Amino acid sequence: MSENSTDMTGDQLEAVQAVVDRVSSWQDGATEGTVEDELRKGFAEVGVDVSADKVTALAEAIEARHGAVSAAEVLA
Repeated sequence: MSENSTDMTGDQLEAVQAVVDRVSSWQDGATEGTVEDELRKGFAEVGVDVSADKVTALAEAIEARHGAVSAAEVLA
C-alpha cells in the first residue's frame, strides 16, 4: 500500500477500518506502544501493508481521540 488511502481498494480500507475500530474499542488503559503493536498485528492478520508512519499516525489518532477514528481521514 502506498502512503495514501486513495491508493487502497475499498476492501483494504474496510479491513484497515475494522482493525482501527477493534483496537480503538479497548485502547483505554493500554500501555504505551500497545496500540501501535496491535494495529501492526491486525494489519498483518488482514493482509494489508500499512507503512510505519501511517501506523504511527493511526495509533496517535486513536490515543488522542478516545473514540471513533476514521482511517480514511488519518491516511489521507
